[in-house]
Amino acid sequence: MQSINTHLKILIFIMVSLGLLVTGYQIWVLEIPIREDETDDIWSLDAKVDFRATAGVPVKAQLFIPPLNQEYVTLNESFISNNYGVSVNQLNGNRRVTWSARRASGTQSLYYRLVLTKRYGAEPIESRPPAARQPIALDGPEQIAADALINPIRQHSADIETFISETIRRVNDITDDNVRLLLDGQPTPLNKARVIDLLLSNARIPLELVHTIRLEPSTNQEPELWLRSHNGERWLYFHPETGQQGIPDNRLVWWTGNLPLLQLEGGRAGTVSFTINNSEMNALRLAKMTTEASPSALLEYSLYGLPLQAQQVYQVMIMIPIGVLVILVLRNLIGIQTLGTFTPVLIALAFRETQVGWGIVLFTLITALGLSLRSYLEHLKLQMLPRLSIVLTFVVIIIAVISLFSHKLGIERALSVSLFPMVILTMTIERLSITWEERGGGHSFKVALGTLIAATLSHLLMTIPELTYFVFTFPGVLLVLVGFMLAMGRYRGYRLTELMRFKALTKQG
Repeated sequence: MQSINTHLKILIFIMVSLGLLVTGYQIWVLEIPIREDETDDIWSLDAKVDFRATAGVPVKAQLFIPPLNQEYVTLNESFISNNYGVSVNQLNGNRRVTWSARRASGTQSLYYRLVLTKRYGAEPIESRPPAARQPIALDGPEQIAADALINPIRQHSADIETFISETIRRVNDITDDNVRLLLDGQPTPLNKARVIDLLLSNARIPLELVHTIRLEPSTNQEPELWLRSHNGERWLYFHPETGQQGIPDNRLVWWTGNLPLLQLEGGRAGTVSFTINNSEMNALRLAKMTTEASPSALLEYSLYGLPLQAQQVYQVMIMIPIGVLVILVLRNLIGIQTLGTFTPVLIALAFRETQVGWGIVLFTLITALGLSLRSYLEHLKLQMLPRLSIVLTFVVIIIAVISLFSHKLGIERALSVSLFPMVILTMTIERLSITWEERGGGHSFKVALGTLIAATLSHLLMTIPELTYFVFTFPGVLLVLVGFMLAMGRYRGYRLTELMRFKALTKQG
């Protein structure tokens, strides 16, 4: 007996642990939404290219576009143009789209649109660190100014990180004569980045220019310049003017390097304007979209991978263990007597279409009429099989008559009586009549009432939309239910109704 108890405890622990681990993995690792109405942000980015084409000259417009190895999932990417050829290629670790046309004239507009979300994005793929660099050659006073800046920077820094921070701080001090000389009177962010790169090259520290877009609703947004360097383990990001370290979460890297965003041949006055919009989408629908975009996405092997018709069936079927759990608690802990375990659950499933009120009325009416017929047939001394056949036929007739009269009276809800399982009704009538004969009408009424109560409670719990979504999305919780059912299987204590029955004995004692 001790070995059986130990085996049972181990089995319960395995079931509960496995269920919690699977559910926790879906929630915290795969980030599947817990609530069906949960929403996530979706960003729509439009880059509009405007220019005037030179008549009679082939046109080629090249625009840098974001890499796809960031922590965002691309839901849609489109290139919108009229009579232009489109191609996408790689250039120095960047992606670049090329629009080309043999002939064009007048004002031209080209569009690049990107729709993305961050929730289901994977960790960004780190690009390779840059190779060791050679110092940028300088002449005369510029070299003297650079050396005058680098020497104190070396004294006030301990590693690459502090060296870059100190360099940015000194370059932004435009009161320094050496800085003014190197900036050549142009203290723009891009020119400051050029001077910072110049100084770091003399210290053989690699540096890249990173052009980013802020993910916030805006129009005519300009790319924001950041600097990054590799310390041998990871990338370090710095703002070239404020010296802020660590790129904010709402920045999307658009391209890296010194080349301009737009390169234009066969045209002039080229400009690029950015428009960013934010919207929300149901998180579960968003998860399905990311699954379609990636064959290894989070919902590929879940129930959401089934056809829609099969999903609707399983949304009902997967709630049956919840109904069975209700019956188990009512019978083993409370002590309510029912006609078996599965009969109330099947009746509860029928209540999904008839609704609880009409379902109780129709079930009571058909069962009462069936019991009357069963009592009459008992006097004829028929065998069980012919008796059940007659009762089943009579149940079909009753259902047809109720449907006909309800239609004539305009009670459409009563038409759903046809959804009641006829075989279950027949067996219910047969078992209630046997209970009546063996233990009396009072006990039979009590069992019928307990069956209706259990079916009603099961139906109410099985039709909670939030619970249905949670169990269907995280079926691992069913293993936790199995663990609870295993624990209930060894319960030998008093039921609640028995405590009420024996309460009088405790008072007498």
